[in-house]
Amino acid sequence: MELVASEPMITEPVAIAWDGNARMYVAQMETYTQDADGTGTKDKKSRVMLLEDTNNDGKMDKSTVFIKDLMLPRMILCVNHELLVNETDTYDIFSYKDTNGDGVADERKPVYVLGKVAPGNLEHQRSGLDWNLDNYIYQTVDPIRFRYVGGVLKPDSLHSGSNGQWGLTHDNYGRLFYSRGGGENAGSGFQINPKYGALEFADAYSEETFSPVWSRISNPEVQGGPPRLRPDSTLNHFTSGNGQSIFRGDRLPADLVGDYLINEPVARIIRRAKVVNREGKTYLENVYDHKEFIASTDFFFRPVNTYTGPDGLLYIIDMNRGIIQESNWTKKGTFLRGKIDQFDIAKVNQRGRIWRLVHDGYKAGPKPKMLDVPAGSLVNYLDHLNGWWRDNAQKQLVILGDKSVVPVLKQMATGQKGAAVLGRLHALWTLEGLDEINKDILYSALNDTDPQMRRAGIWIGERYVKQDDSEFIARLGKLVDDANFDVKTQLILSLGASKNVLAKQIVQDVLAKNPTNQMLARAKTSIDKNEDAKVYGMKLGGFTPAERKLIVSGGEIYKGMCSPCHGGDGNGLPTNAAPALRVPSMSITTRSTPSEFYCMA
Repeated sequence: MELVASEPMITEPVAIAWDGNARMYVAQMETYTQDADGTGTKDKKSRVMLLEDTNNDGKMDKSTVFIKDLMLPRMILCVNHELLVNETDTYDIFSYKDTNGDGVADERKPVYVLGKVAPGNLEHQRSGLDWNLDNYIYQTVDPIRFRYVGGVLKPDSLHSGSNGQWGLTHDNYGRLFYSRGGGENAGSGFQINPKYGALEFADAYSEETFSPVWSRISNPEVQGGPPRLRPDSTLNHFTSGNGQSIFRGDRLPADLVGDYLINEPVARIIRRAKVVNREGKTYLENVYDHKEFIASTDFFFRPVNTYTGPDGLLYIIDMNRGIIQESNWTKKGTFLRGKIDQFDIAKVNQRGRIWRLVHDGYKAGPKPKMLDVPAGSLVNYLDHLNGWWRDNAQKQLVILGDKSVVPVLKQMATGQKGAAVLGRLHALWTLEGLDEINKDILYSALNDTDPQMRRAGIWIGERYVKQDDSEFIARLGKLVDDANFDVKTQLILSLGASKNVLAKQIVQDVLAKNPTNQMLARAKTSIDKNEDAKVYGMKLGGFTPAERKLIVSGGEIYKGMCSPCHGGDGNGLPTNAAPALRVPSMSITTRSTPSEFYCMA
């Protein structure tokens, strides 16, 4: 592990993003838990730093304060010459730009504004802004994703809700990976895209072999106390998995490519897992037995994010501090506070390290130059061995919107340019992002020898399914007997909500021919629930039709008989005609039984 940057150049780093020329932006939460009481947490004193490696030796040697006076910046994304930033306690996202080349942002404009305060503890708010293969920008927590169109973010609802907490990543094929630190969950949401609903399998990873973590030093300061510790005071399982990534670089051994990396900062470790696909269902499996990919003996090693870098190496963001828990959980009298005071670790802050993992015999790749260059010079990067280059070339081409590259993209996507499958895949999705898709291109994808191209052809072809295009739907029907379960799963996801008779038949044929396949059956269930959520809302959509009928009937009874005295929302009336029925822990939208609503009436 090589040191890329450290204090005083950076302090309290939580996330990084590179622009198209490999300049690094660092989001810093500089007021995060500066003492065990959280003094000054919400002060607007945080910054985004701009770091540069001017001699290409892998170490940052130039820094400027790109943005100052922020409240705990949590999400950043580079788009061309601009940086999109979201701060804590707000849904709003602003674009920052340096117009005179001094490394300091001097232009600020809104790209997504709700103007509402985002509720919840700072650890339970959104993270991400991940530009995925499908040209949507995803985040955690909030049920929304975005398209970057005309310099602003256009929202799109996720009807069954979002996923995750701190950390979001995607693989080579656009599969998203979330995690839930608060739920002690080291991986979630990776079976299907959240646009299709929610789908989790209890056995996606083993509670016996995957959930335990293996620290090299004691971890006494853990929320939850002794039940979370082994007799030697090492953490016994994931409590705050975060900052995950799929390694997609080209300058580390090839067997690391595609692996899932997730941090556990309480244990001072980084887990490495294989992502295993069995008949369309995805599993995570620890690469090592009773040990970890990276385990530090530095008591203050606090990894919070990982990334594949433009140089093809793995980057690790280390807050390197004493307390790694927000002050809501470090109050006086708690087990955690006792350990913080016992070991006097509250004063260890205002530090930070960015590491990169290297390997003997491998040299870092060249620096990219993707800004202020013609669109045509970016096309070949779509076939680059490093996923960072492919992603950023696609993003830049879509942002530029230069249609002059469409002919060569079509040749590339249809296999006429000799590109590898990932190059063909990115060319196909770049055409989608430029709104230059047609059925001939998709028919070529559906005939491709690689199943991920066939899957993408179905996915992108949903526009024709929505139009009830019988010709295209019939063409999808030829994939019912496809040998690959990812392809068959995508048929279920893309056709499962269609009212078209032929589409329904294709879905039934896939299910009938694979009666024992868990993934296909559960994908259809997820689609059905997602459609219910569109009609009835996320909460009511989770009930069965019979339950919904009773609940709606109970609501009508309440509206007609009870609301004149108890209020339409159950909070009572200013006249105090009758007591309030609603208390903070319950409302008529909670999962109560229909009889409870009747009894209230």
